[in-house]
Amino acid sequence: MGDISKDINSSFPNNKVKALLNIIYTSNWINSHQNTFFKSFGISPQQFNILRILRGAGKPLKVQTIKERMIERAPNATRLMDKLCAKQLIERTPCPDDRRVVHIAITNDGLELLEDISKKMDFDLLENLNEKEAGILSDLLDKIR
Repeated sequence: MGDISKDINSSFPNNKVKALLNIIYTSNWINSHQNTFFKSFGISPQQFNILRILRGAGKPLKVQTIKERMIERAPNATRLMDKLCAKQLIERTPCPDDRRVVHIAITNDGLELLEDISKKMDFDLLENLNEKEAGILSDLLDKIR
C-alpha cells in the first residue's frame, strides 16, 4: 500500500496539507493509468467521457449539455468533439430551429468502441478499498467540494 510521504520523499506541516497533496498526487496517478489505457483505443479519457454521456442520453445532445455533464469540464470540449467526429464516432446535426445550435449523436462505430472498451477494462484502481471504504472516500470527497 502506498504512503505519499515515502512516494515523494517529503514530510508535511499538517494532515490537511498532506491530504490535499495526496488528492492531487492520486488524481495524477489515476489520470496516468487512464491515459495509458485509452491510448490503445485512439481516444483520451475526456473523449471516452463524451461518448459515455451520449450513449447514456440515448438521444442527440446540444454541445453545451455535453460540456455541463462532463466529469472534467474541458474548455476544449469542441476540439475533443471535432476529433471524435473525424473518427466517425459521433456526428453533428444542425438544429432546424436555431442555426447556432448543433446536436451531437453517437454513431454505431462509437457504440461499438464503447463495447470494446468495456470488454477490456479489467483494471480496478480502487481494488485496495472495500465497498464501505469506497463509500466513505466518496462521502469525504463530496464534503470537500
